[in-house]
Amino acid sequence: MAQQPFFSIVMPVYGVEKYLQAAVESVLRQTFLDFELILVDDCSVDGSGKICETLARRDCRIRVFHNEKNLGLSLTRNVGLKHARGHYIWFMDSDDVVDDSLLQQVWDSLQKNKAQLVLWGIQEEYFDEKGNLRRTTIIDYPEHFFRSSEELRPHMIELEKRLLYGYAWNKIYDLSYLKTLGLQFEKITLIEDIVFNVKYCMDITGLNILGTAPYHYAKRGDGSLTTKYVPEYYELHQHRTRILMEQYETWGMSTPQVQNSLGCMHVRYIYSAMQRNCDKRAGMTHRMRRNWMRQLYKDNLYLALIPVTQPRSLSMRWMLCCLKHRWTTLSLFTARVIYLIKNKMPMIFAALKVMR
Repeated sequence: MAQQPFFSIVMPVYGVEKYLQAAVESVLRQTFLDFELILVDDCSVDGSGKICETLARRDCRIRVFHNEKNLGLSLTRNVGLKHARGHYIWFMDSDDVVDDSLLQQVWDSLQKNKAQLVLWGIQEEYFDEKGNLRRTTIIDYPEHFFRSSEELRPHMIELEKRLLYGYAWNKIYDLSYLKTLGLQFEKITLIEDIVFNVKYCMDITGLNILGTAPYHYAKRGDGSLTTKYVPEYYELHQHRTRILMEQYETWGMSTPQVQNSLGCMHVRYIYSAMQRNCDKRAGMTHRMRRNWMRQLYKDNLYLALIPVTQPRSLSMRWMLCCLKHRWTTLSLFTARVIYLIKNKMPMIFAALKVMR
C-alpha cells in the first residue's frame, strides 16, 4: 500500500470541462507536496470525465472514480470520502482555483495547533456572462488558534455572519475524527455544507483560522445552483437558521447577541426569498406573494427572531422595520427593487451585499 498522504483532496466533477483543468493545476502547483487528489466524475455529459483521466496520467497523486449514475454533489463527495486515505480531508469545488501556498499554510498551522478543523477566507470573484472578471470581494477572519470548545464556540456565529461557516470547500477536516463521527454529506439542496459543518463542529475542541483568503470562489451567471430557481429556497434557509439556533441552545450560549445575529441573517433570507418570488419561474401573482407574507407572519422563526433583532446598517433597519410592522406592501416593493437590481445590475448588487 502506498504511504498515507497528509492531505486527501476530494473534487466532485460534473459539467466543468471549461474550468476543471485550471482547478486541478492550482492543486498540483501547491508548494506542499504530500497530498492525493481524488477526482469523482458524476456522469458528466461533457468532456469532464475524459479530462479527469488525462490529468491522472500526468500525476500519480491523482486518482479518478466514475459514478455509475448521477448522484449529485453530496453523494459524490461521499464517494471521495470513502476512498480518502489522508490524515486530513478537503472538499474542493472543480470550478474554482486556490493559491499555491494554501496547503503549506494549513500544514504550518497544524504544527502550531493540531486542530480538528482548519478554516480560511475566500475571494469571491464575480464574472460576467462573457467570462470577464468584473469584481473581487475578499471575505476573511483574523488569524487565531483555538484550543478549547469554550474558546471557539462564540466565534462560530461570527464566522456564519461572514459566510465562512457554511461552506465545505474553505475548510480542511480531520479525517479520523470525521470517520469517528460517521458523518457524511446529506442530499439536500443549497444547504448541504452548513448541515455537515454544524454536525462536525458540535463537539470539536480545536480550530485554526488562517487569517488569509487563498481560495478563489467563482460566481458566474452561467447556470450554477446560486443562479437557478430553487422553489424551496425559504424552507431550506428556515432549516439553516434553526440548526444554528439549536446548536447555540445545545451549547447553552443562546445569548441576546447570538439571537440578534440569527435575526439579521433571517431577515436577509426572507428578502432573498421574496425577491426570488418575483421570478417568473415562481409562477406567483401579486396576491400570492401577499399571501406568502401573511403566512410568514405566523412562522415560529419570525415570531422568535424578528422582535429581538436590531441590525446596524440602514438598509437592514429598513427591511426589518417593514417586517416588524408587517408593512406587506412596502416589504414586497423592497423585494421587487432588490430583484431588479440583482438581475439588471449584478455588479452593483454584489457591492451592496458587502455593505449590508
